[in-house]
Amino acid sequence: MAPVVNGQRDTEERAGQFSGKALVVDDEPVVRRVAISMLQHLGFEVLEAADGRAGVDVYREHQADIALVLLDMTMPILGGAEAYTELRRIRPDVRVILMNGYNEQDSTNRFAGRRPAGFVQKPLQVSSLARTVRRVLSSESDD
Repeated sequence: MAPVVNGQRDTEERAGQFSGKALVVDDEPVVRRVAISMLQHLGFEVLEAADGRAGVDVYREHQADIALVLLDMTMPILGGAEAYTELRRIRPDVRVILMNGYNEQDSTNRFAGRRPAGFVQKPLQVSSLARTVRRVLSSESDD
């Protein structure tokens, strides 16, 4: 059954269309739970972290198994841009989808040099997340 988002069923995604592990890094428990639920619905096994530092630590420990990282931009301890830099130090080809309540241009302009592989705007919608994940995972490079 498709998740309910903003009171409506989102039917553009297909349950179980992906596999592997994803990491969700967000300091807001409700956002984290929603993102985890959506990614699980799409077929991922999901790891989670409540701030950027914890996210980097989880990624370091499980990097070989993580297909993508869903990363919030604004967090305490280590913000999204800083966490992204640390993730790229661990593995330069890490696939990161940035999530933020602001628009994509405002959010990604904060990244000097190499930008994240994708962007989804909050509040999350499973169809948008599925499209972004599909694009990110099907591309050969995240340039």
